[in-house]
Amino acid sequence: MKNVTITLDEETARWARVEAAQRDTSVSRLISELLREHMHAQTTYEDAMRRYLARAPSVLKDSGRYPTREELHDRAGVR
Repeated sequence: MKNVTITLDEETARWARVEAAQRDTSVSRLISELLREHMHAQTTYEDAMRRYLARAPSVLKDSGRYPTREELHDRAGVR
């Protein structure tokens, strides 16, 4: 483990102390867990985005033509 010193405004420090107490842990452990969760979520999102962007484009329609914008938004044609 690496020790790091952080500076918090009073409101954030108060929230951290209360949250840590509710979780029956230290403020240090709470901050560590929150940062680890944030890091995991960001890494998961980046991995998913990378996989999505690596996919080959797919054709939405095999044959025929796509409807025009006007056709798509023609409410009278739907009724």
